[in-house]
Amino acid sequence: MSKFKLIMVFLLTMLIVGCAGGAKHESTGEYLDDSVLTTKVQASILGDSRLKLMQINVETFKGVVQLSGFVDSAAAATRAVELARTVKGVKTVNNSLIVKQ
Repeated sequence: MSKFKLIMVFLLTMLIVGCAGGAKHESTGEYLDDSVLTTKVQASILGDSRLKLMQINVETFKGVVQLSGFVDSAAAATRAVELARTVKGVKTVNNSLIVKQ
């Protein structure tokens, strides 16, 4: 193998390794998948007349959805979690919603 080919193989290997995810970092593909999940969960919540999207923040990391923000009732928090769980690809939902009093 020529020196040029070895360098190219090395650079390609580094590029592939650089795109790989880890415990605290997402790969490019995981990031895109999570972006899609976040959008789908937001759309599901927005489509429910009992919930207000502007009060609920949705973040996703490696398929785990985090809901945070404020809701008007415990029933609204439960509904938001239920809707998030129904989205295909969501592994689990962490509920950090706070009920306004």
